[in-house]
Amino acid sequence: MSVNWEDHLKTYFGFSGFKGNQQAIIESIAAGKDTFVIMPTGGGKSMCYQLPALSSPGTAIVVSPLIALMKNQVDAIRGYSEKDSIAHVLNSSLTKKEMEQVHADLRAGLTKLLYVAPESLNKIGNIELLKEIEISFFAIDEAHCISEWGHDFRPDYRTIKKSVRELGRKPVIALTATATPKVQADIIKTMGMEEPNIFLSSFNRPNLYYEVRPKRDIDHDIIKLLSQNIGKSAIVYCLSRQKVEDLAAQLQINGINALPYHAGLEGAKRIKHQDAFLNEDCDVIVATIAFGMGIDKPDVRYVLHYDMPKSLESYYQETGRAGRDGGEGKCITYFDIKDIERLQKFLSKKPVSEQEIGRQLLEEATGYAEAATCRRRVLLHYFGEEFHEDDCDKMCDNCRYPREKVDASAELLDAIACVNETNGKFKTSEVINILRGNKTAILVQNDADTLKTWAIQKDKTESHLRAVIRQGIIRRYLEKNIETYGTVHVTEKGNAGKLPKAFKVRKELNYQQLNSGANDTKKVVAMDDTLFGVLKDLRKKIAQSKGVPPYAVFAENSLSEMATIYPCTLDELKNVQGVGEGKAKKYGTSIVDAISAYVEENDIDRPQDMVFKSVANKSALKVYIIQSTDRKLPLEDIASAKGLKMQDLIDEMDRIVQSGTKINIDYYLEDIMDEDSIEEVFDFLTEECESGSMSELLEEFGDDYDENELQLLRLKFFSDVAN
Repeated sequence: MSVNWEDHLKTYFGFSGFKGNQQAIIESIAAGKDTFVIMPTGGGKSMCYQLPALSSPGTAIVVSPLIALMKNQVDAIRGYSEKDSIAHVLNSSLTKKEMEQVHADLRAGLTKLLYVAPESLNKIGNIELLKEIEISFFAIDEAHCISEWGHDFRPDYRTIKKSVRELGRKPVIALTATATPKVQADIIKTMGMEEPNIFLSSFNRPNLYYEVRPKRDIDHDIIKLLSQNIGKSAIVYCLSRQKVEDLAAQLQINGINALPYHAGLEGAKRIKHQDAFLNEDCDVIVATIAFGMGIDKPDVRYVLHYDMPKSLESYYQETGRAGRDGGEGKCITYFDIKDIERLQKFLSKKPVSEQEIGRQLLEEATGYAEAATCRRRVLLHYFGEEFHEDDCDKMCDNCRYPREKVDASAELLDAIACVNETNGKFKTSEVINILRGNKTAILVQNDADTLKTWAIQKDKTESHLRAVIRQGIIRRYLEKNIETYGTVHVTEKGNAGKLPKAFKVRKELNYQQLNSGANDTKKVVAMDDTLFGVLKDLRKKIAQSKGVPPYAVFAENSLSEMATIYPCTLDELKNVQGVGEGKAKKYGTSIVDAISAYVEENDIDRPQDMVFKSVANKSALKVYIIQSTDRKLPLEDIASAKGLKMQDLIDEMDRIVQSGTKINIDYYLEDIMDEDSIEEVFDFLTEECESGSMSELLEEFGDDYDENELQLLRLKFFSDVAN
C-alpha cells in the first residue's frame, strides 16, 4: 500500500508541499534503502528523517555532534506534538530523573526520534537499552564528521558502524551540507552503506542576497544597517575576539540588543549568550567562527562579515545561517585587500604545504570578493555547480547594480611600465602608490619619486587602479609571484608592447546612494506590521513558559501569514502554513485570542530612528593590566592569569592606551629588544610614519621584527608620546 507523504507532511508539520528532493529521500529511507543526502544549509535536511520517523513503527536513532543542536531539534519536534515523549535526547547533560523518563518512554514505544551523540551511542549501557526497543532506522546528521577529510572530523563518528551492526542492521541515512567527492566516498565506506541512493541538491540558496562592500567607516555602516532593522535577527562574524568584544559594546551603546560570542568566553557565558539569541532575548550576536554548527535558528535575517573569511567554504557555511526558513536573508561582507595581505603574511610562518593550501583558499576568497560578475555564479562554481547569472534574479549586488565599464588601457600600460621600471620588487599597493604619487616610507627609501612613472596616474583613485592591476592579472598582462609574497611582475604578453584591445574595468559602486544595499530583496512580509510585532512578543512569552526557543513555537513566516489573514479560531489557525493540528492545539489558544482582540482594536505603532554614538572603553581587564604592568609582571604571566592568548592581551593593552591611559612596558621591551631597535622604530614613528598604523610599521619593519614586537613598540610610543 503506497503512502501519501503529502498528507503526512500536512498532518505532522502543517506544510502543503515538499522542497526539492525531500519526498524522494523520504521514500528511499521508508523503502529500507541506505540513503546519502548532500543538501545545503536551509534546504530541509531534518525533514528527510523526521517525517519517516514519525510515520514508521519504532524509534529512529539520530546521531548528532552537538548537545545544543540536539536540544534545538527536540524542542522543534515537540512543538508539533501534544506530547513531549515524541522526541528525546540521550546524553551526559541529563539528570538521573530525566534519564529514567527517557528510558521509560523508549520502552513504552512513545518516542519516535532519539537524538544521541556518537559517544553516547557507543556506550555499552545504551547499546543494551536500545536492544530492547524496535529501531526504525539510523540517521547520521552532520555526516562529514565521519570523514578524516571533512572539516569537522570527530573520531567517535568512525565507530558508529560497529554500534549500528550490534543493534541489528537497519537502513542508514547520512546527511551533510558540504561534502567533496572524497568525503562522500569516505562516509559511505566507513558507515558500510550498501549501494545507497545518493541525493545531491543544488547549493543555490535563491532567497539569500549576497553583497560585498568596501571596508570604509565600517562600524558606522553596520550600526546604521542594524538600527534600520531593529528586531530582526543578525549574526556579525569577526576574525578576532577583541573585535567581537569591541563591536558588541559599540552596538549596545547605540541601542542595538547585541551580545558577544567567542571561544575565550567562559563556557557558561557562551551558553547564556547563545540561548539569549535563540530565545530572542537579543537580536544580534557578534561572533568568531566558534559560533557555528549548533545554531539552528531559522529566522536569521542578516549575516554580516566584518572580515572576509579565509575560505569560500567557511563563507558559504556562515552565510548559510541566514534565511533558513525561506524568508529574506541578506549576506553582506566588508572587504579590504589589506586584510588578505595580512593573512598572507601570517601564512608565511607556517609549513610550506599549509602555505600553499592557505594561499589558494585566500586567492579564491579574494576572487569572489573582487568579482565584477554574478557572485552566486562564482560561489556555486566553487562547489562544482554550473549556474547562469540570468537565474540570479538580481539577488547579488553585481547583478542588481551592473556597473558601467570604462576604458583603462592607458592605466594598464602605465602599470606595466611602473612594474618594469622597479624590476618587479613591489606589491600591488606600492605600485598604486607610485602611480598616484603617494609617499610611503618604503618608497622614499627607494627614491621612487625619481621614477618616470611617479604620479603619472595621480588623478585616479586607489580602487580604480587596483581594479586595473587585478584585471591585468586576470588577462595575463601581469602576474603575482607567490615566492616573493605577492610582488607584481610583467608577463611575456605584457611585455609584447601591444595596446590591449577593449581593456575595460567597472566603475566602483556608490554605496551611500544604495543606502542599505539590499532593502528590496524578497522578504517575509507581514501586511500588518503591528500585529506581527504583537504575535512575536506573544510567541516569545509562550516559548519562555514552555522552555523552548520561539521558532519552535511558530516559524516567522507562519506569524507573517497570521498577520495577513487574521485567523480567529483554532480551525482557521491550523490551516496556516507551518502550523498544523498539533501546534494549533498546543500553542494556538492565546494566539487566536490575541488576533481576535487586535481585529477589534486595530492599533498602529511606528519605529523611531537611531543615533550613532561612540562606545566608551569599559574593559574589565583595565585595572588589572595597569596594576600588573606597574608591578613589572611578565606579560606572559598576565595573559595566563586571565586565560588570554598573548595577542589578545596586547590588543587589550593597545585599546587601553588608545583611550588615553599610560601603560609602562619598558621593563618587558628591554628584555626582548635592544635599545637601538627601539630607537629605530621610534624615529620612524616620529618622523616618517604618516598615520601611525600597524600596516605602515609592518611594511617598513615586517622583515626584521614580528608583529607582536611592533605592536608593543607602537603601544609604548603612544603611551609615552600621545598620552
